[in-house]
Amino acid sequence: MPSGCLTLFIINKAGGLIYTRHFSQDIAPLNVNECLRLASTFHSMHAIAGRLTPVGQPTGIETLEADNFRLECFQSPTGIKFLMLAEPKVVALDSLLKQIYVIFSDYVLKNPFYELDMPVQCDLFNIKVDALVQSK
Repeated sequence: MPSGCLTLFIINKAGGLIYTRHFSQDIAPLNVNECLRLASTFHSMHAIAGRLTPVGQPTGIETLEADNFRLECFQSPTGIKFLMLAEPKVVALDSLLKQIYVIFSDYVLKNPFYELDMPVQCDLFNIKVDALVQSK
């Protein structure tokens, strides 16, 4: 997949991992425990960073850049966090995450069988997210 996006994580407002999607065929995906650990650690760091903001609206961590990866976060108005782990060269992840949030709202939150804060298991959501990431 040429997009450079590696993994999508969705974390509920309590810090629980409710969705993970791996996009890279070249890199082995994280195992379940690593994904859970990453989600809870990021949730805690995001909350602490929001408290430490000296001026303005506290937003927490939005982007984490390293030599080998880039982690971008979009927090919805309801507190759900959308994280994308990507290669460092990838830009405009914030707009991609906002588009994923719109898809999430349409295919998960409007699904009458979905219970809030529970793991997401929706095939249409998977298909739409895959198509969006492939198109970028």
